[in-house]
Amino acid sequence: MQTSPTLPANVQASSHSLPSYLQADNLGPWGTYLQQVDRVEPYLGHLSRWLETLKRPKRALIVDVPIQLDNGTVAHFEGYRVQHNTSRGPGKGGVRFHQDVTLSEVMALSAWMSIKNAAVNVPFGGAKGGIRVNPKLLSMGELERITRRYTSEIGIIIGPTKDIPAPDVNTNEQVMAWMMDTYSMNEGSTATGVVTGKPVDLGGSLGRREATGRGVFTVGCEAAAHIGLDVTTARIAVQGFGNVGGIAAKLFAQAGARVVAVQDHGGTIFREAGLDVDRLLAHVARVGSVAGFEHAEVLSPDAFWDVPCDILIPAALEGQITAANAGRIQARMVIEGANGPTTPQADDILNERNILVLPDVIANAGGVTVSYFEWVQDFSSFFWSEDEINARLVRVMREAFAGVWQVAQDHKVSLRTATFIVACKRILHAREMRGLYP
Repeated sequence: MQTSPTLPANVQASSHSLPSYLQADNLGPWGTYLQQVDRVEPYLGHLSRWLETLKRPKRALIVDVPIQLDNGTVAHFEGYRVQHNTSRGPGKGGVRFHQDVTLSEVMALSAWMSIKNAAVNVPFGGAKGGIRVNPKLLSMGELERITRRYTSEIGIIIGPTKDIPAPDVNTNEQVMAWMMDTYSMNEGSTATGVVTGKPVDLGGSLGRREATGRGVFTVGCEAAAHIGLDVTTARIAVQGFGNVGGIAAKLFAQAGARVVAVQDHGGTIFREAGLDVDRLLAHVARVGSVAGFEHAEVLSPDAFWDVPCDILIPAALEGQITAANAGRIQARMVIEGANGPTTPQADDILNERNILVLPDVIANAGGVTVSYFEWVQDFSSFFWSEDEINARLVRVMREAFAGVWQVAQDHKVSLRTATFIVACKRILHAREMRGLYP
């Protein structure tokens, strides 16, 4: 598989070839992304001359984040902010706090944000950030200090018109409030538009917390209609039960579907007649996991992949559906609520088994779409009602899905490849029109 352009004989490969950590055979998240990009090249026409743009992040910042712990000692954590592409607008993407965060992961997530933003046609590029830390081991004071120090360290490259962070894994409205305040204090004026996903009282948008799950539900319903799947009688299995999986499960249940299995970091539960999603959400809010929910059968983690269902929603972390378990999945459709949950090899297996995959770069774009709405509202200081937000979100998601579906039919490719075709063409056309400077 080609990972770099053919070089003229008079050009030394060593000065142009990708470094090892940027290559597709490096099997981290970035390698997965590169394989996805390679599959799109035949469909780009003359824009393929710019494809190398998408294989290299525009800017990657690694920062030391030292804080004083509550016991008086000083601890150091490694933080990242990667801006993959800004041809179509400022960088946009979340910040995650997790003990397994790596540069490869953040690079890939930033690249997927480039694709996602272009796919739904919002005027952002792609970015992502993270700190390698287990936030569950921090006190609230330590969490605030690590957030503020990280924000100060990456403050040289973020801003309302440069790069706008948002919540991601283990970050929330409070973390965004601290980030906004820290940036504002350093700038000497309040800059609400520097982050999205903020509390409503600080310029956040109504509907933002539910937006990603609502987007998953919206495109899921659109796709189901195309394949003749009745959502009102569908069986749903969900991996991850936070703002994405939990909200999506609630909306599908309200539509009449049965949520038969849920897995999160604490356990796996099953009920053929359907789980009571509202009671399960309340249980998770109390104890932090689905573990211990009384009205369900307990399964082993691995048994989750064998549950008979119509729709599978992986909404946890990347790399969950692999060549090892893709052959066991019994769903008719997979809706990727998480970023990068399916490896390219698993993608091929699901495709061969005629299981429709709604890729992350379209399925979970509801969050960044409402983040765009929040950013616009912050600039205008004029805020919309939640009904207006939800209506605009549904319209954007339906239009984006319709465009991707048509490209998939025209080229006889998967929805993932079709989404990449749509997005890459938009990004590379912007790159071509802007040209190279200097």
